[in-house]
Amino acid sequence: MQNFLEKLDAIVWGPPLIILLVGTGIFLTFKLKFLQVTRLKKAVCLIFQKDNDEKSGKGDVSSFGALCTALSATIGTGNIVGVATAIKAGGPGALFWMWVAAFFGMATKYAEGVLAIKYREFDSKGEACGGPMYYIQNGMGNKWLAKIFALFGVLVALFGIGTFAQVKSISEAAKTSLNIPIIVTAVIVTVIVALVTLGGIKRISKVAESIVPLMAGLYIVGVVIVILFNLGNVPSAVKLIIESAFNPESVFGAGAGIGIIVVMQKGISRGVFSNEAGLGSAPIAAAAAKTNSPAKQGLISMTGTFFDTIIICTMTGIVIVLTGMYSSNLDGALLTTAAFSKGFPIAILGKYIVNIGLIFFAFTTILGWNYYGEKCVLYLLGEKAVKPFKYFYIFLVAVGAFLSLDTIFIAADIVNGLMAIPNLIAIIALRKVVFEETEKYFEEIDNKEVSSDLEVLEV
Repeated sequence: MQNFLEKLDAIVWGPPLIILLVGTGIFLTFKLKFLQVTRLKKAVCLIFQKDNDEKSGKGDVSSFGALCTALSATIGTGNIVGVATAIKAGGPGALFWMWVAAFFGMATKYAEGVLAIKYREFDSKGEACGGPMYYIQNGMGNKWLAKIFALFGVLVALFGIGTFAQVKSISEAAKTSLNIPIIVTAVIVTVIVALVTLGGIKRISKVAESIVPLMAGLYIVGVVIVILFNLGNVPSAVKLIIESAFNPESVFGAGAGIGIIVVMQKGISRGVFSNEAGLGSAPIAAAAAKTNSPAKQGLISMTGTFFDTIIICTMTGIVIVLTGMYSSNLDGALLTTAAFSKGFPIAILGKYIVNIGLIFFAFTTILGWNYYGEKCVLYLLGEKAVKPFKYFYIFLVAVGAFLSLDTIFIAADIVNGLMAIPNLIAIIALRKVVFEETEKYFEEIDNKEVSSDLEVLEV
C-alpha cells in the first residue's frame, strides 16, 4: 500500500502541479505589484485594528478570529513534523523551496481571501458559508468543479491534514515528553475535540484565539534561545540550505539519490501542507470574518502564510540544520526534538518546547479542519449531513493515533494536491475580480490618507 501511495504521490506532485501552484503565485505576485512586500506592514496592522468595517460587516467572527481559525488549521504538524520530514527526504535545500513557495503563496492566499468575501453566502441560521466551492459556483458558474473541490476538501479533512496526521503526532509527543500511553492520549484528545467542535465556529474561533498566539510566541522564544546559543553555526547553516537547494549532489553526493527535483518537490509539497496557500482551505475560514471588504480580508489572510512558513517553519528548519541533526537517522517529531535538545542549553527544556508545542499546534489544526470539512459537507449534502460528518470526524480522531506516520503523510500529500487543482483553476479564472477589488480598495485607502494629510495641513 505504501509503495502504491508513494508512486501516486509522485504523480500528483509532479512538475505539472508544482508549475501550476508556484506559477499561479508568481503570476499574481507580478500583477499585484509584489503586494506581499509593499503591503505587508498594512496587512499586519489590519489584524489588530478594530474599525467601522468590522462593526458593520456581516459575518460570524472578527477578522482576527477568522485569521486565528485559519492559522489553527495551518500551524500544526507541518511546522514541526512536516519541516523535519521535508529536510530528511530532500535535505536542507527543501527549506529554501518552502520559502519560495511561501513567498509566492502569499499572493495566492491574498487572492483566496478576496474571493472568499466576494462570493460568500449565508445559510438559514445566518452563518457565513464561503470558500472555493462558492467562488467556483458563483464566480465561474461551474457547479461540477465546485463539487469536486468540496469532495476533495472532505477527504483532506477526514483522511489528510485534519485527523490522522495531527492526532498521531500528538500521541507520539505526549508519549515522548510526558510518558503518557497512546491510548490515554487518544481518549483525552477525542473528548476535548468533541466538546469544542460541536460548539461550532464561534467556539472554535475562541479556542484558536487563545491558544494559537500563545503557543506560537512560546515556540518562537524557544527557537531564538537555540539560535543565540548556536550563533556561530547560523551562517554555515544558511549557506548549506541555499547551496543544497540548487546543487544537492555537491552536498550529499550523487549516490544519495537526492536531485533538485526531489528537493523542490519535498519543499513545495511540505510547504503547502504547512501553510495551505493555494489549497483553498483558508478562504473557508476567511469567509466567516465580519467585514464588507474583500481586499481587506485578503491582506489579513495573506499574513497567515507569512507567520506560518516564513517565520515558524523557518525557525524549525534552521534549528535542525544548524545543530547538524538533519544527517541523523531520525525523522519527524523525533528529529525536531533531538535538534532542540542538542541546541538548547538545557536539553530537557528543548524536548518539552517541541513536544508541548506540537501537542497544542496539532490540536488546533484538528479543530480548524473540522470546520473546513463541515462547510464542504454542507455545500455537498446540506445541513442534515453536518452532524453525521462531525461524529465520523471525531471517530477518526480517536483511531488516528494507531496508524503509521509515513503512510499518513503520503496520503495527506496526495489529497492536498488534488484539492489544490480546482482552487487554482478558479483563482486564475477570477483573477480580474481580484485585481479590480484590489485597485478599488487601495484607491479608497490612498484617498483617505490624502484627505487626512490635507486636514492636518489646514489645521
